[in-house]
Amino acid sequence: MEKTAKLTVEKDFKIAEIDKRIYGSFIEHLGRAVYGGIWQPGHKTADEEGFRQDVLGLVRELNIPIVRYPGGNFVSNFYWEDSVGPVENRPSRLELAWRSTEPNRIGINEFASWCKKAGAEVMQAVNLGTRGIEAACNLLEYCNHPAGTKYSDLRIAHGVKDPHSIKVWCLGNEMDGPWQTGHKTAAEYGHLADETAKAMKQIDPSIELVLCGSSNTGMPTFPEWESTALEWAYNSVDYISLHQYYGNRFNDTANFLAQSDDMDHFIKTVVATCDYVKAKKRAKKNINLSFDEWNVWFHANEADDDTMKNRPWQVAPHLLEDHYDFEDALLVGLMLITLMKHSDRVKMACMAQLVNVIAPIMTEENGPAWRQTIYYPLLHASKYGRGTALQPVLSSPKHDTLDFTDVTDVESIAVWNEEKEEVTVFAVNRSVTDDVVLDIDLRAFAGFRLQEHIVLENSDMKAVNTAEQQVVAPKTVADRSAYEGETLRAKLAKTSWNVLRFAK
Repeated sequence: MEKTAKLTVEKDFKIAEIDKRIYGSFIEHLGRAVYGGIWQPGHKTADEEGFRQDVLGLVRELNIPIVRYPGGNFVSNFYWEDSVGPVENRPSRLELAWRSTEPNRIGINEFASWCKKAGAEVMQAVNLGTRGIEAACNLLEYCNHPAGTKYSDLRIAHGVKDPHSIKVWCLGNEMDGPWQTGHKTAAEYGHLADETAKAMKQIDPSIELVLCGSSNTGMPTFPEWESTALEWAYNSVDYISLHQYYGNRFNDTANFLAQSDDMDHFIKTVVATCDYVKAKKRAKKNINLSFDEWNVWFHANEADDDTMKNRPWQVAPHLLEDHYDFEDALLVGLMLITLMKHSDRVKMACMAQLVNVIAPIMTEENGPAWRQTIYYPLLHASKYGRGTALQPVLSSPKHDTLDFTDVTDVESIAVWNEEKEEVTVFAVNRSVTDDVVLDIDLRAFAGFRLQEHIVLENSDMKAVNTAEQQVVAPKTVADRSAYEGETLRAKLAKTSWNVLRFAK
C-alpha cells in the first residue's frame, strides 16, 4: 500500500520572518581552514592578498551572510595583538586547543577583508579563557572605534582607516567544557561574561553579544549551565549559543536520520530555560538563540587524535577533514529544516565549518576546490529559504529507531517569500524503506503552481564526492508530481532531500 503524508501550507500560520543569519558559517584557525583553505598565496587562483578565488566563488554561491571567527576552541588561547600589524613582525605561537603552531599570517584585518569579498559579516569571538575584560575591550576598540584612541589609531597605523563595524560578538567559546583552555564554572563564567558585556557595550552600544551555552546536550550540567550563566548576564547579552554535532558511529542510517529530533528537543529546552530566567528576573526582553556550531562530525576522529598526539605543533595539519557521504547530506537538510521551524527564536546559526574542516567545501593544495555532499542542502536553504517560515501542519507515517520513537517519515517546512511571490517547500523523506507521496495543500495560495522540484538522492548511503566526480548532486525532476485541484501530489523517494518551488 502506498504511503502518504500531507502538508497544509497556510499563509496565516506564520512562525516568524527568517533571519538570513541562520545560514551562517564558521572559520576557525584549525587545520587547513585558513592556511590552504581560504588563503593560499601561490595558488593559481590566488588574488593579490593570497585568497583563493575558487573558494570565494563557492562561498559566494552559498550566499553566506555571517562567518564566526577565529574560534571555536582556538579563541581561548588567542592573543589578538599577534594577528595584526606588519606580517613580518607577527610571532608564531603554540596553539593549545588543536596542538598546532599558529603563524599569524592571517589575522583580524585580513579576515575582515576576506569577508567583504565573500559578501559576509564577521561574527567575532573574544578570549574569555586565558584573557578577559581588558583584552576584549581593546579588541572592540581596535575593530569598531573610528579614530582618536590608542587602539583605533593602531588599526589606522596598520593600514585600515575605516572601522570594521563588527556587530556580533561571542563572549568566549564552550566555557563549560573541561577541554577548554581556561574552563570555568557556570557562575565564574556568567560573572565574567556579564562584566565583559557591560564594558563592551559602553564602547559600542550597537553591538549584539552571544553568551556561551552548553557545548552539547550530553554535558552533565545542561541545562543548568544556561540557567546559571543567564542569571548573571541576562540583562547584558542578546543571545545564548547552542552547539551540537551528530554522527553515525554504529552505521544505523534510520537512527542517524532521526537525530534532528534531538536537535529540536535541544532548542525547545534552551528556549524554555531562557524564558524561565526571564520570568524569574521579571525581564521584558527575550534572549534569542545563536546555534553557532552545528554539523555532522565523526568520520575523521581517529586520525585527528593520532595527529595531535603523535605529530603535534605542525602548521595547518590535516585535521577534522571529514569526507561527507550522502546520508550526511540528508541529516544536514533535516537540521536546516529544524532551524527554520524555530526561526522565531533561532536568529543566527553557523554550519561548522566552511572550508576543509568539517566543511561543505574542500580544497586540494595545488588543485581545485570542490563541493562536498552537505554543500547542496545549505545552498538550497540559503537560496530559497529567505522569507517567512510557515508553521508546518504535517501528518506523516511514523517509525521507531534504536534511540527514538514516533519518528516521522517526512520532515518538512514551507517558506513564503511574499516579495518574490514564491513558496518553497523543503522536505526530507527519512524512511529507509519506502517512498512517500506528499500531498501539499495550497488552497491559501490560489494560482501558485509548481515551478521546480529539486531532489538530492542516491541509492548508496555512503556515496561521497571528490574533486574529480560529483556523484551526489541535485537534479530537477518533472515526472513525480500531479495536481488534484489545489493539492499537489509529489512523490518523495526514500531517503531523499526535496525542494519544491511554487510561484504565481
